[in-house]
Amino acid sequence: MALFRTRSAAVFGIDAHLIEVEVDMYGQGAIRDMITVGMPDLAVRESRERIKSALVNSNLGYPSKCVTINLAPADIRKEGSGYDLPMAVGILGAMGTVPASDDYLLVGELALDGTIRPVRGALSVAVSARAHGIANFIVPQENAAEAAVVEGLSVYAVKRLADVVTMLNNPGAVPPVEPQPRARPAEGIATPDFRDVRGQTTAKRALEVAAAGGHNLLLIGPPGSGKTMLARRLPGILPPLTFPEALETTQIHSVAGMLQGGAGLLAERPFRAPHHSISDAGMIGGGIVPRPGEVSLAHNGVLFLDELPEFPRNVLELLRQPLEEGSVTIARASMTLSFPSKIMLIAAMNPCPCGFYGDSTRECRCTPAIIQRYLGKISGPLLDRIDLHVEVPAVPYKEMRADEQGASSAEIRARLERTRAIQQERGYDNAHLPPKLLRQVARLDEAGDRTLELAMRKLGLSARAHDRILKVARTIADLDASDRVTAKHLAEAVQYRSLDRNYWV
Repeated sequence: MALFRTRSAAVFGIDAHLIEVEVDMYGQGAIRDMITVGMPDLAVRESRERIKSALVNSNLGYPSKCVTINLAPADIRKEGSGYDLPMAVGILGAMGTVPASDDYLLVGELALDGTIRPVRGALSVAVSARAHGIANFIVPQENAAEAAVVEGLSVYAVKRLADVVTMLNNPGAVPPVEPQPRARPAEGIATPDFRDVRGQTTAKRALEVAAAGGHNLLLIGPPGSGKTMLARRLPGILPPLTFPEALETTQIHSVAGMLQGGAGLLAERPFRAPHHSISDAGMIGGGIVPRPGEVSLAHNGVLFLDELPEFPRNVLELLRQPLEEGSVTIARASMTLSFPSKIMLIAAMNPCPCGFYGDSTRECRCTPAIIQRYLGKISGPLLDRIDLHVEVPAVPYKEMRADEQGASSAEIRARLERTRAIQQERGYDNAHLPPKLLRQVARLDEAGDRTLELAMRKLGLSARAHDRILKVARTIADLDASDRVTAKHLAEAVQYRSLDRNYWV
């Protein structure tokens, strides 16, 4: 009887938990079977055939004994094909082909010819391996770049099962992957520029304020007024990801299997624009073992919802928790997982089904009842969580033909980087200031207090809207490099909430 142990990991949410792979061989004769225990899913049970073929086709042989593989702890569900490689190495260890070692952790899917294919969540596994003091991490070549961003961990990229055997028998024969420098945003690639947008001075200013403080924004206007055009240019003015932000965002995309082969840390803030036919699981995340949805894939970036009232109401209502808390919790019978989802929500919509309610040049064909039913698809609590509400009217002909151009995306981005630096000193971007800190950094003088009191009374704003107005005013003050929030800053912030009276009455 031969017993061999090696290590792998199971990914839940964006965290990885160590899994011990125990391989036992016993018996002798014609019956050769492999049994996997420890709550494996179908993909893990099917690995039996992949492992057998990979071992034989790699000229490594297959034992003439019964094989039992235990994935411990047994009360955690094991999902996916990433256990193929550690299970195969466990069998080889039980056969005496490779030596025992506690310093290695392995993940990888096996092809029938012994090729090692990439898996999801390699970055999360690398973070967990370092946290548990494991020195070496063996990964498929396509996953090596993302795993190598974790300092203090030797990452080995392998293409075939035979390469793993060579490396384990001859430590040092295969050099570890060199840590990858953090990627920079690509240069020389044509990206949408704010300079292309004609007119819409108010909307462009609102987008700059939203980007400066990480605020949510709603754009309302007729078809063709430039709402989508404006939103698509937002990523070009957002400041770059900090290292902790890039690491966490890349983990989410790695777990979702959305990293390109050979990619390391994400360099740009994500911009997600799901179609309005998306399901609640697609938006929030789901599955037997929950995976991230769009709100988490947009973490530290932008979630753009075009034609907002066309989204199912139940899907929109699910946005309340991530917008308020910056995370989303998914409960299942077997587990409860949380995914980070600190997003900027940018939404765009028409003022009515035909799109021309309130337009000065084209007549609206909708009845008041139809308009109210259309606008009623956006609930008050959701609307209350959107900091800036901005009207985007049709652009006059003269403005469309004008030669005058506004600031470029690069110029705006430089301004916003200075503004975000001010907020980093406080430890929060303005959209997520805790109440206690908000009272300290957004104190009002007498004129500002009167302005806010008048706005609250006339517009019928909630306590949540009160705090969000203060946060927007603090951002406007930061853009002006002002230590205090003045009545001027507050008046502009209130202006971005006054649109409610024109539509949601």
